[in-house]
Amino acid sequence: MDINLLDNSLKIEVFFDRQDENFKDNICLRIKENCPDEERVFRAEETNLYLTRKQACQLADSLIRAAKCSLED
Repeated sequence: MDINLLDNSLKIEVFFDRQDENFKDNICLRIKENCPDEERVFRAEETNLYLTRKQACQLADSLIRAAKCSLED
C-alpha cells in the first residue's frame, strides 16, 4: 500500500518483506522523499523502518484511534 503526503513529495509504502521473512521485524515501512534537500524531513531520499507484527498492529491501532477522534470533531 502506498500513501502520498505533503503534495506528493513524501511517499510511504507498507509491505511484508519476503526477503526478511525469517526475521521478526519483517514488515517494512518505507519512506521516500522527492523534494530538494533543504525541504527534506529525513536525511536520506529513502528510509526503511522494519517492524514486528506486534509493532505494526500497534501503529495501525494508534492511527485508527486518531482517525476516529478526528471524525468526532
